[in-house]
Amino acid sequence: MSRAVAVGGPIVGLDDVGKTYANGTEALRHFALTIAEGEFVSLLGPSGCGKSTVLRLIAGLAAVSGGTIEWLRERDDDGGARVGFVFQEPTLMPWATVTANVRMPLTLLRVPRREAEARSQEAIDLVGLDGFERASPRELSGGMKMRVSIARALATRPRLLLMDEPFAALDEITRFKLNNDLLALWARKRFTVVFVTHSVYESVYLSSRIAVMTGRPGRVASEVAIDAQYPRDEAFRTSPEYNGYCRAVSALLAAAMASAS
Repeated sequence: MSRAVAVGGPIVGLDDVGKTYANGTEALRHFALTIAEGEFVSLLGPSGCGKSTVLRLIAGLAAVSGGTIEWLRERDDDGGARVGFVFQEPTLMPWATVTANVRMPLTLLRVPRREAEARSQEAIDLVGLDGFERASPRELSGGMKMRVSIARALATRPRLLLMDEPFAALDEITRFKLNNDLLALWARKRFTVVFVTHSVYESVYLSSRIAVMTGRPGRVASEVAIDAQYPRDEAFRTSPEYNGYCRAVSALLAAAMASAS
């Protein structure tokens, strides 16, 4: 059955955010964006425009140079984390099993071992890696390693999942499969996603909303709602509706890049 996105109230808002690094590089200027509960929002822009910086600021891994980031709704006290982060590379511990890699953040959070094991197994099952619990990273394909990275983030039960070009290094077939699997997970678990990509096609396929960014220093030049129904599949990927959205978003991206030049 097709459905629209069920969007709740705002979770986090970025207002007039700027970020300048110690070497003088100005990554962001006047960046503003509000993320609502249940959304799948993609940050789309050219390489070096500050997309990854936005995720790091939301996660608290770096400090803003100006402006504010405000959490507009506190999470329910359900034992989950505020934010989960999936990086561009899986960043797995090479000596550890799949289960140990997934359990690692729960260990750092001092979650009791029995609960941590149950949550780790649940996350492994969610990403389709049941049967590989004792495998080491060297025994896994690139797509499987990324599944482990996603499971590790999901094990913390995040309210907001930040994903920094997680599929960029994968072949097209694997990337399409993981796109579909990610949407299935999102529909099932109802977390909120902020997804970084430089692919127009990927952003249109996945997103309920796309924030198009200018070149560095990055800011949001325009936003576009992708009103196509979920679930999305190969029929949508080859449809006139999908192609129309891709053309429109490509035009917005070209205008955003021209405005910063």
